[in-house]
Amino acid sequence: MDVVKKTDRLRTTRLRGRVGRSRGAAGAHYTLLPMICALLLGVLMGPASFARDYDQKELVSRQLEFTRANYTKYDYRIPMRDGVKLFTTVYVPKDSIRTFPILMQRTPYSISPYGIDNYRPVLGPSEGFEKEGFIFVYQDVRGRYLSEGEFIDIPIHKTRFAGPADTDESTDTYDTIDWLVKHVSNNNGKVGISGISYSGFFAAFGMIDAHPALKAASPQAPVGDVADGDDAYHNGAFFLAANFGFYTVFKPRLAGPSRPEMFSRFNFGTPDAYDFYLRMGPLSNSNEKYLKNENPY
Repeated sequence: MDVVKKTDRLRTTRLRGRVGRSRGAAGAHYTLLPMICALLLGVLMGPASFARDYDQKELVSRQLEFTRANYTKYDYRIPMRDGVKLFTTVYVPKDSIRTFPILMQRTPYSISPYGIDNYRPVLGPSEGFEKEGFIFVYQDVRGRYLSEGEFIDIPIHKTRFAGPADTDESTDTYDTIDWLVKHVSNNNGKVGISGISYSGFFAAFGMIDAHPALKAASPQAPVGDVADGDDAYHNGAFFLAANFGFYTVFKPRLAGPSRPEMFSRFNFGTPDAYDFYLRMGPLSNSNEKYLKNENPY
């Protein structure tokens, strides 16, 4: 999450509210002027905007066509050492002459689109990776979407295990890699893992007690020290707006494995976010009034 930008937006919203309230009727003109300008700009630039949208759709269409022509998609439920199966999508190059390294991403945010006939337009971090040639792997982590098991928000790394069937995210990564190098055709036995933010957290976990086939890891802006300087707190100060906004949509699933459901974003009921949190009162009120005790995370 880009908390700095969110804070700036809150500050901007608050200042706009002050202008409107302090200047009365004159303030209304200051408030309406940007809206009028935006409306006129939209009218004047309508054709250009339409052209950009059209070009973007054409680009996505061409990228999707390239992916379909050069990769075959497979869905697997990969068993972990405790019997839990993690839903995993694998895109394999149609070039059967060469062997390819595996590039993997594990995420709690869904690996949609689901279904072997539904392809991502671009595989990997960028189009360049796709053209270079990799076996691309995407996995719903334990307890999220189509994967079995129970999800733990920001799980700890276990230094001691209760037995051979005990797991954490490090063992899940190990077991996944072990299965992939043994069962996916045309891989060269080398695996890389990458991810940004929460996916970066899982990429970092994969480096611990890593499988011998894991040759590269790129955790980018990963969740790390949540108590100091990271997503939950910054130098001891709780990120109220960032965390409240996140956990209104990032919730436990109600039943077993399931695809993402449509959801509506939380309705603050006001454009003044600073005022919303001011009126909310103590932090405990966020759970009682708005989250309704539905999100243990």
